[in-house]
Amino acid sequence: MSNSETPPNASRRRLLMALPLAGAGVVGVAFWKMLSGMEHGSFNPHDINAPVLNRPVPDFTLPDQPPMQGFNTQDLRNLTQPVLVNFFASWCIPCLAEMPTLMTLKDKLTMWGIAYKDRPENAENFLKHSGNPFSRLGSDHEGRVGIEWGISGVPETFLIGPGGVIRWHTAAPLTDDILSQTLLPLVEKLKTP
Repeated sequence: MSNSETPPNASRRRLLMALPLAGAGVVGVAFWKMLSGMEHGSFNPHDINAPVLNRPVPDFTLPDQPPMQGFNTQDLRNLTQPVLVNFFASWCIPCLAEMPTLMTLKDKLTMWGIAYKDRPENAENFLKHSGNPFSRLGSDHEGRVGIEWGISGVPETFLIGPGGVIRWHTAAPLTDDILSQTLLPLVEKLKTP
């Protein structure tokens, strides 16, 4: 073998050394694009693709969450007016921050709550201290109902239209801007006379 030829093992080693560098480069470019999008306002980590929109609520049954009655699929499918379903937890700081907004909505829209991956006594104390905007309340202690609904965490909120169809969804805490610009106008459209 002449000095100008490289042995096959040396070529393979160079290739194996280059693969991690190429992978790191790809990850770096993807991260840079995400950060650029955030800088220009075009990337919102809470703006998840919600394939559940305009579909019936999934099949589920929630036991009671003291002091209120739980609910199930059929309760939502029998609706004639819109209902807001909110997944929350006592251990969730954004849920606590969202509670004053939910309390202002209490007289404008029926809300049902789902205590997600929470101990019933902790959820009950959370609502005693922060206020309870819900007219029905179920316990999803194991998190299985959350999986059926496709949630990614808490808080998450769904607007259920008549017939139990999911009409709107957010994976972020509700704010006054979301209420006035998006949610309440949609509720008005969904109300039946």
